[in-house]
Amino acid sequence: MQTITAQLEKAFRSAIQQSFGVDADPLISPSQNEKFGDYQSNAAMSLAKAVGEKTGQKTNPRQVAEQIKAKLDLGDMVEEISIAGPGFINVRLKADWLAKQLEAIEADKRVGVESATNAETVVVDYSAPNVAKQMHVGHLRSTIIGDALARILEFLGNKVIRQNHIGDWGTQFGMLIAHLKTAPTGETRIEDLDKFYKEARQRFDSDPTFADEARASVVRLQAGGDEETRLWQKIVAESRNHFQPIYDRLGVNLTQANERGESSYNPLLAGVVSDLKKSGIATESEGAIAVFTEGHEAPIIVEKSGGGFGYATTDLAAVRHRIDTLHATRIIYVVGAPQSQHFQQVFATARKAGWAKGVVLEHAGFGSVLGPDGKMFKARSGESVKLKDLVDEAEERAMKVVNEKSADLPEVEKRAIAKAVGIGAIKYADLSKDRIGDYTFDWDKMLAMDGNTAPYLQYAYARIRSIFRKAGEEPTSAPIQLDSPYELAIAKQILRFSEVIQQVARDLKPHLLCTYLYDLATKFSAFYENCPVLKSEGATRASRLVLCHLTSTTLALGLDLLGIEHPEQM
Repeated sequence: MQTITAQLEKAFRSAIQQSFGVDADPLISPSQNEKFGDYQSNAAMSLAKAVGEKTGQKTNPRQVAEQIKAKLDLGDMVEEISIAGPGFINVRLKADWLAKQLEAIEADKRVGVESATNAETVVVDYSAPNVAKQMHVGHLRSTIIGDALARILEFLGNKVIRQNHIGDWGTQFGMLIAHLKTAPTGETRIEDLDKFYKEARQRFDSDPTFADEARASVVRLQAGGDEETRLWQKIVAESRNHFQPIYDRLGVNLTQANERGESSYNPLLAGVVSDLKKSGIATESEGAIAVFTEGHEAPIIVEKSGGGFGYATTDLAAVRHRIDTLHATRIIYVVGAPQSQHFQQVFATARKAGWAKGVVLEHAGFGSVLGPDGKMFKARSGESVKLKDLVDEAEERAMKVVNEKSADLPEVEKRAIAKAVGIGAIKYADLSKDRIGDYTFDWDKMLAMDGNTAPYLQYAYARIRSIFRKAGEEPTSAPIQLDSPYELAIAKQILRFSEVIQQVARDLKPHLLCTYLYDLATKFSAFYENCPVLKSEGATRASRLVLCHLTSTTLALGLDLLGIEHPEQM
């Protein structure tokens, strides 16, 4: 079903064309103040200047707004069109029209969201743990934000290719392989990744003979040595045994099939540098091969002075692979904001080389997770908080909340709910903040049953499901009545769902969906308090049950797209 915004834009464009002979963006948005209307157009201000320049006469924005209003044909969807302030055109929608729109999506599990007419092949690069190291809180945002974006883009009908760019290559592997190969039998346990890595590093720093062997191991690994390759594969596999269970517990859609480690691009690096040199894009600079990009004083190094390649070369090879082999039309990198300059230069180089013609390259950067002290979130030991420990603690804390709310449930059900609430709380606390900024990790706030939290939304969904359990029936198709302001508020909010999903996909900001779901839940709470459902009768009862059903369907779908579970009861 076409969104309300799309329908309004079409009508306003036509009115502007008829009035002034130009094709202009109507600048439609939901009204910030509902007392003026439901939607507004801000086009009159910019049009007044354009019309004045075209006619040579000073034009008042309010007069422009009046002319647009006179030509508007919005059929039976509008209750009132008014002009406010300097020329804001406000539209109030008819209750009967809104009811018909809801009835049209009553049985639609997609809540009126249409699939994209021009589906894209979208590569989403996210998570990217390092081999031989435990995943820590620093991987949290990339993993959670990337997963939500991939889900939403896929839901809209795009072909989404998830890419987990794991750090499985580099000089440190010589150290790790040498340690695995030369330690006395039984003394080296790769299963304890942190201990294994620290032992190897300590030997490398303190034992020159071992350091020489580590360097030689790197050379043999890069040359395809059988023993080194076997041990490298063992280290990678053991690392996967650590991070895959975390993905599974977090409900993140990443598997081994999505892995594309740095090592996979190694055979392509020399060709990347050669092609950049041939085209004159890469030049020698202080013994290295570098690419200078407009707006950046420092270049990116694609080949080091002593030979060898850096991260930029690997990322350029990844861009080519994703375009040439995966046929991506849009590539999204969910990587921390500090890497912004790096990606600007990589993207500029790929475009200059002609590798990214017609392909959208985007860096969905994000801020840091902070502790209560405003500094980077750390464990009491001063080290980064391990992601496994964070997940364990989330479920333990959530279990206390569940015991308070649902003490009578069987233990196995309480554990399942605690998992959903705990994991949901972590994910939602991250996703509900604009990804650009930092946020403070606060257990009490994220597990609160009120406010903009996952438990609040999960409880809202469970409360609606309890209505149907008490009714002893699921809703059947029925005419929708929007007689009260509370019913109208829910109707308008539900019908905005498609607009919000499309905006998230465009701007790559999941917090917009979180804000929408929170607003829907609060509007439902007001409806529930002021509009009796089960105590009402006849057509009113049937209509309100349908509104409950549409609200629960929208909440469930929205949470699914964020990767958050929604238990039937809490």
